[in-house]
Amino acid sequence: MTKRVRVGVIFGGRSGEHEVSVNSAKSVMQALDKTKYELVPIAIDKNGRWLTGESYLQLRDAEAQSSYDASLGESKEASTELSGQTTPEVLKSESGLVPNHVINAIDVVFPVLHGSYGEDGTIQGMLEMMNLPYVGAGVLASAVGMDKVFMKRSFSAFDLPQVQYTSYSRKAWENNPDEVMDDVEKAIGYPCFVKPANLGSSVGISKAKDRNTLKRALNLAVAYDRKVVVEQGLDAREIEVAVLGNDNPEASVPGEVTPSNEFYDYRAKYVDGDSVLTIPAPLTPEQTEEIRTLAVRAFQAVDGSGLGRVDFFVERTTGAIYVNEINTMPGFTEISMYPKLWQATGVPYPKLIERLIDFAIERYQEKEKIKTDFSLGE
Repeated sequence: MTKRVRVGVIFGGRSGEHEVSVNSAKSVMQALDKTKYELVPIAIDKNGRWLTGESYLQLRDAEAQSSYDASLGESKEASTELSGQTTPEVLKSESGLVPNHVINAIDVVFPVLHGSYGEDGTIQGMLEMMNLPYVGAGVLASAVGMDKVFMKRSFSAFDLPQVQYTSYSRKAWENNPDEVMDDVEKAIGYPCFVKPANLGSSVGISKAKDRNTLKRALNLAVAYDRKVVVEQGLDAREIEVAVLGNDNPEASVPGEVTPSNEFYDYRAKYVDGDSVLTIPAPLTPEQTEEIRTLAVRAFQAVDGSGLGRVDFFVERTTGAIYVNEINTMPGFTEISMYPKLWQATGVPYPKLIERLIDFAIERYQEKEKIKTDFSLGE
């Protein structure tokens, strides 16, 4: 019998996207072909503790049920049920990272982590130090893709079309709020979108229509990051494309998001459930081809690998296409846009996971060809 590949699925994390990560990981773990892969679930709680994944999920499910039952006036029974759950084992090691017996049990890592400490190059750097293959972007692409300021600068270097934007530090906002708002009004105008530079899932994003809403938006954004980005607001359609691969990436068919709210914020994405995803997006053949080409170029601009979702604006009045951003670890539940786009392109969810694992191993093997010693006698 062929030995199964041991896949360490890491999920949770310390970022504001913890809940999204847990839901993505559940979908991945359920879809893994158990005849090919052996699952090694590892959770990171909101305090940064590394825990055994299965018992952590059981505890979380019980906590969620406890909260729900408490709202119905059944907290006593719920707390009793919760107290019977197995407490997750904390993974300990002298280095404070992952112990050797866990590392040795893993052939490849699937870090289903979104946002800070998971999608920004930090855990990727740790996995590089451990010499483990892992799914998704490397350290550089993760860091650049996470920081919207440097991401946009990378796009500019590849001559990718973008909306007008500017950025500010938290310190600049705290020290000179009127000066910052004056600058936004002069450089960008209204409406505009204010975003934390290093976060995803639309956490901390607001639309500003005047000076008062701009002030509230900036106060919200700096609560989530030390840098903020302010972008020109357009009357535009929101188009998304999934990219898959390493050195020769492919783009999926485009999809269109019609948000339930004024824009595609966190509530529209994860709470209301009323946003409409249209796949394939109703675009002309020429628009479709241009967007797919730009998606691959945006992926290459940050030196992406494995997967990425590239988001676009298509201005309603002119049809102009703008690259908005790349997400190097997009939401990964079966109903998330990234898997749905590949489903529509002919790659079902379980096969998509398998291809991502294969790409992770391929990239690792390519990296292993790099010489790490040097002799003057060569």
